[in-house]
Amino acid sequence: MSGETVIHPTAVISEGARIGAGCRIGPYCVVGPEVSLADGVVLDNHVSVTGWTQIGDGTRIWPFASIGSEPQDLKFRGEHTKVEIGARNNIREYATINPGTDGGGGVTRVGDDNLIMMHVHIAHDCQIGNGIVLANAVQIAGHVVIGDNAVLGGQSGVHQFCRVGKGAMIGAGAVVVNDVIPYGSVISPRGTLGGLNLLGLKRRGAEKAAMNGLRHAYRQLFSGEGALLERARQLAEETPDNPLVQDVLEFVLANSDRSFCTPE
Repeated sequence: MSGETVIHPTAVISEGARIGAGCRIGPYCVVGPEVSLADGVVLDNHVSVTGWTQIGDGTRIWPFASIGSEPQDLKFRGEHTKVEIGARNNIREYATINPGTDGGGGVTRVGDDNLIMMHVHIAHDCQIGNGIVLANAVQIAGHVVIGDNAVLGGQSGVHQFCRVGKGAMIGAGAVVVNDVIPYGSVISPRGTLGGLNLLGLKRRGAEKAAMNGLRHAYRQLFSGEGALLERARQLAEETPDNPLVQDVLEFVLANSDRSFCTPE
């Protein structure tokens, strides 16, 4: 995006900050010396962007959001860590995104085309994918990984080190304390797996045959004989041509610090 950059006279832009073409920085915003705003970034008003922070093209940040301030981690000792935010994100009022820590890789990442609603908190060292919706007051603890196109309902939370697979749906108010498989649908206050997020797959144009195969694999994965990982390995051999099933099985068979959300 090109065009004239407009900075309100009350905004405080530190020396060293890099401001791209066509940016709009509104009243009383604060931009730190190691901040990089790509072309077309909009800071509405009263936005704080500090620390070693990069924000991609066309991202808009609403009033009173705080990006790049020190992580809420007692182990943090002032190390030089980073926030990377991609393109075309909408980050709404009072959202907070903290940088990484040395112990977690040093970078908190947010991908492209995400909607991050009011009062959302994304803690240190999180890895947030693309096309995700985090509804009002979602709380994401440190070291969490969220896959593309996941949707997290209002006031839900994710425990540290958990993974939420691509296309998953977390119901409003649910607390996720274990890994959620791709395309899973989590319900109840302490998250249990309530099925598959088939509505999300339909909206993204998934083929009916692939969804039927996913349903079949889901039943086998969570109700068959033997251990979960054994069933996953067997399914991986039986269904190599279904990409939805393979997404789930790769997720289950990957290394993780948590167990899995399972059906009641």
